[in-house]
Amino acid sequence: MKKKAPEHCCPPPKAGAKAEAVTDAGLAELAKAMGHPARVKILRLLLSKDVCICGDIVLEVGLAQSTVSQHLKVLKRAGLIRGEIDGPKTCYCVERAALRRFQSLLGAL
Repeated sequence: MKKKAPEHCCPPPKAGAKAEAVTDAGLAELAKAMGHPARVKILRLLLSKDVCICGDIVLEVGLAQSTVSQHLKVLKRAGLIRGEIDGPKTCYCVERAALRRFQSLLGAL
């Protein structure tokens, strides 16, 4: 049973967070994070559910927990997803502003 994300799950970015400058390095970092089919699949999954997702990611992606965790780490480091610890689980959601930034950077090529 899927529920809408609770208010505390994946809260908005902290106020005062700096927007990164549009640079070749910034585009390369985002492209590298998006450069694996499993990470693209994870992003599509998170976007399609439009809720904060915890344990369902492993089941839906069909990879080992450790593999999914590594892909989530890369996506989080690049700023494409956010995660909040909820008890023993970490719930993830897409950072839509980062996706818009990625689209903008690609469009500026």
